[in-house]
Amino acid sequence: AGVTIQAPQLDINTVAAGGGSRLFYESGVFRVGPESAGSHPGPVCYRKNGHLAITDANVVLGRVLPEYFPRIFGEKEDEMLDKESAVAAMAAIADAVNEDVEGGADAKRKTVEDVAMGFVKVANEAMCRPIRALTQMRGLDVSKHTLACFGGAGGQHACAIARNLGMKTVYVHRFSGVLSAVGIGLADVCVERQRPVSLDVEVDAADIEAQLGDLDVEARVELTAKGFSESQIKTVRFLNLRYDGTDVAIMTEQAGEGGPGHVGSRSWSQSFTDTYQREFGFLLEGRRIIVDDLRVRAEGKALDQAGELQEGIEECGGAAGGEARPVEPYAVSTAYFEPRGLQPTAIYLIGNLASSSIEGPAIIIDEISTIVVEPGCTARTDACGNVTITLNDIDAVKVDSTRQDPVQLAVFSHRFMSIAEQMGRVLQRTSVSVNIKERLDFSCALFDRSGNLVSNAPHLPVHLGAMSEAVKYQIKHAETLGSPLKEGDVVIANHPQLAGGSHLPDITAITPVFDNGE
Repeated sequence: AGVTIQAPQLDINTVAAGGGSRLFYESGVFRVGPESAGSHPGPVCYRKNGHLAITDANVVLGRVLPEYFPRIFGEKEDEMLDKESAVAAMAAIADAVNEDVEGGADAKRKTVEDVAMGFVKVANEAMCRPIRALTQMRGLDVSKHTLACFGGAGGQHACAIARNLGMKTVYVHRFSGVLSAVGIGLADVCVERQRPVSLDVEVDAADIEAQLGDLDVEARVELTAKGFSESQIKTVRFLNLRYDGTDVAIMTEQAGEGGPGHVGSRSWSQSFTDTYQREFGFLLEGRRIIVDDLRVRAEGKALDQAGELQEGIEECGGAAGGEARPVEPYAVSTAYFEPRGLQPTAIYLIGNLASSSIEGPAIIIDEISTIVVEPGCTARTDACGNVTITLNDIDAVKVDSTRQDPVQLAVFSHRFMSIAEQMGRVLQRTSVSVNIKERLDFSCALFDRSGNLVSNAPHLPVHLGAMSEAVKYQIKHAETLGSPLKEGDVVIANHPQLAGGSHLPDITAITPVFDNGE
């Protein structure tokens, strides 16, 4: 008991929102998943008495075109995708939605396409949530990155997800539909050597350097035994660092030019403090930095980057995609895009698009995937069929905050929940309290300007009732004193009677958030 076991692992975050995610309309709100229709019986359009799913929504919207899919559906697996059944199933939900909104102020009936688009928007927001958690929670600006897309249906949602996240570029590999299989064949062989220690990053620099050198040699020897030459092997060194007195260690890669002898310089400490500041927003000044683990990763390159890989880039027209040419569409269909609704959409076959540039709205058809290029986006292909989509001026969809809309309710529910979850993760990781860090005895939530609960993360629910009372009391108390809460204020409350605490030791931290001074 109390022994921490460490093992190398990949940090993979998944989300239950894909082509098979089932669609529900419950209590006036759209819901996508986590239940799945699976591959059998699958979505309604599979002709197996399946369940309404995201694939059906894309079929209804004209983004998945049955005539370009193989005839492998139905009981005998010899029929096309069934658009008519998907439309009928979506129409039943549209009737239920319109029944609820009829008679309301400024009530507007929703078409079948409106409802299908609503489900797609909710699914897209569910996909954005883990991306925000992986980036914004760690202090990274997601808008400065490129969205890499894979999976047969990933290209159908990539532009919308990039727009929601504020990203300007989407990259779709030629084999994105089978990228996992291709990746296994091209993956580097990796050997890791890790050793637990308890050293001071500055005081014990010489010892750290010597032990990292030993691990480096061990990793290289193993890769050499697997048939890799010295020129194919690359090693990267890491230290698992934390502040003295805390137990949040950050695996820190060696910075700068590096090499032996570089360990004792400020680069390790500076890399750690830069990451800590970015991730948590503060530093623990004056504390020693402790090394918990030494780690060396040796990679045996499956492709010689100076040879085969470079030749591949040149054959594809260069890293930038080469000179692009316009191309005529293979056909023209009709697809639904907000805010203009149904509109003519060009259809292109990926095999005809080498070194081409096309404007959205468009749909690129491949044997293993479908790529939707939304209006306001430009898709550029290289000689090998890799697609880079640039998001230009995109029509903004206005949000009416005075009208209840089941789609908006679901979308903002995801966004508010994501904020509350990120609050909890940061609190847990930065805390030195066993109650918070290990027992998870805390709760995080968002409240409106009156102190009413808007959204809470799935932490301990016992705090939530009292928390709202605490927020309301502090807002009223500040106004009574003639000094309303202003930007930059943080209120710490622990009065069990006046501030609404549920236990005597409870402490509530309240931070007002302002938008344009309000």
